[in-house]
Amino acid sequence: MMDKKHITERDIVLEIKDLQKSFGDNHVINGFNLKLYQGENLVIMGKSGSGKSVMIKCLVGLMELDSGSISVMDKDITNLDQRALDILRADIGFLFQGSALYDSMTVRENLEFPLRRHSDRFDETNTEAMVMEALESVGLIHAIDLMPSELSGGMQKRVALARTLILKPKIMLYDEPTSGLDPITSKEIIMLMQEIQKKYGTSSLIITHDVDCARVISDRMILLIDGTNYAEGSFADLSKREDPKIKAFFKNK
Repeated sequence: MMDKKHITERDIVLEIKDLQKSFGDNHVINGFNLKLYQGENLVIMGKSGSGKSVMIKCLVGLMELDSGSISVMDKDITNLDQRALDILRADIGFLFQGSALYDSMTVRENLEFPLRRHSDRFDETNTEAMVMEALESVGLIHAIDLMPSELSGGMQKRVALARTLILKPKIMLYDEPTSGLDPITSKEIIMLMQEIQKKYGTSSLIITHDVDCARVISDRMILLIDGTNYAEGSFADLSKREDPKIKAFFKNK
């Protein structure tokens, strides 16, 4: 992982400033701030209902923020039209919590789908090679003609990751990447995330409840409490703090 001393010397690839989002009287996000640096693995932890999913949806333009700003690779997403937003999204890989594979498509067809959607960016004659490269990166070439129903939970997660990687995104967003997986498979997915960061030099924002995942994968962590970036630091630093709100995240580590 990245040398912690040099994180802030790198370029900022994603920045959230004073994000506010409410639903009626329910103030979910109350002035949240975040900076993601080039090549960094940044983990965000928060309890259920803390606003992690809302923040992610605002980040990718699926939900409109009430106020604040979100900048991705120097582009303010709140000022982009739909076309520009779609182009930017191609540079942001999103691994959904439930994998979100298309049940009626084979593994091959699942991976070809984003290439067809962004056909203006890729040479269609190279589709087969790109599919094979993406599957090789997650160790699943042998599963290319299987249906999602024929895959284990861990294999589905790997295929979903390959489908995201096929567009060669500059930023990866992981939504609970180890959720629902057994401890051995969770460890394999975490190791794969590390390999991908090393191979592709991606900057990763990782939403997780998994303390072990956070300990292994994070260069830096943000604790989302009361709608704000309540605490920031390395896993080692945060896990030693005496603040009860912070200690609650690490009591079972």
